[in-house]
Amino acid sequence: MTNDDLLFRHRMRLFARAAEVGVSRACRELGYHRSWFYRWKPVVERQGLEMLRPRERRQPRMPNQLPPWIEERIISFALGHPGLGPRRVAAQLQQPMWGGLVVSASGVLKVLRRHGLGTRIQRLGLVAGYAAKPEREAPPQPEPLHLEVERPGDLVQVDCFYIGRLSGTKGRTWQYTAIDVASSFVWGSVQVSEVNPDTKHCSALVRRVADDLAAAGWKLKAVSTDNGGEFRAEPFARSVTAVGAKQRFIRAGRPQTNGCVERVHRTILEECWRPSFARALVPRYTALKRDLEAYLNYYNYERAHTGRRNLGRPPAELVYGARKMRPR
Repeated sequence: MTNDDLLFRHRMRLFARAAEVGVSRACRELGYHRSWFYRWKPVVERQGLEMLRPRERRQPRMPNQLPPWIEERIISFALGHPGLGPRRVAAQLQQPMWGGLVVSASGVLKVLRRHGLGTRIQRLGLVAGYAAKPEREAPPQPEPLHLEVERPGDLVQVDCFYIGRLSGTKGRTWQYTAIDVASSFVWGSVQVSEVNPDTKHCSALVRRVADDLAAAGWKLKAVSTDNGGEFRAEPFARSVTAVGAKQRFIRAGRPQTNGCVERVHRTILEECWRPSFARALVPRYTALKRDLEAYLNYYNYERAHTGRRNLGRPPAELVYGARKMRPR
């Protein structure tokens, strides 16, 4: 028996009791005001006691609630990019290519929560085809410290990220990543090595970064790395010196000193790798290389960055300035 059934039975008892002892006493005994009895009485006389049953109310629509077509666009964009959070979705929807919709991050979050998609793991679970448990909320992070750089090329951070062992490959798959601190422009590649990251891939990445910055009119001045063996090796040091840059090693046990590249690893994990692994039954090496190349193209040239330096602009706008054409 539901609450509506209990309420319906209680109202019928009011009318039955009123026929026995009178309206005033029945209302006093059952806790009703007399005005309610006389409001229901003409309706009951015309259409019967069934009209005392509580009616379902439609969900009220708030005056500032988003129109349905905007909610549909937010949901479709969030499912198409399940790794993006509400703030990133709001920033991306403001881009002309997505219609220039001005929606706050809190508004996007409320829409996602109303549809049961408030967390990344819920959206990834829907894409992968299973119901996932809600993601545990992370504790608030302290105010981060920032590196002071003036222009692209002043400082580039390099690091490696372990992806795993993939079917059809011999060895371990690593992601080699470099990020320009001033513009957040990212270079990356997926390579396979026997065990640990290979120095030759790190050296090739540094040379590629220097060439791209030189083509854009900037000079690579410093490269920051951790103390891994691939960065301590002599071939990597020669490659850094050959492009005219200085190598900086972070303090052991302090990965936050290389915080920009560590943070972009998390961003790529959430927005690229987890959606890729959710969609693929058996991830392949060539498919992952293709996914990373497509994602970095989107990250550098289309993705709206909300950092203190980019202010909503994609990284390529800071590196290539007013160029309307992408470099070949």
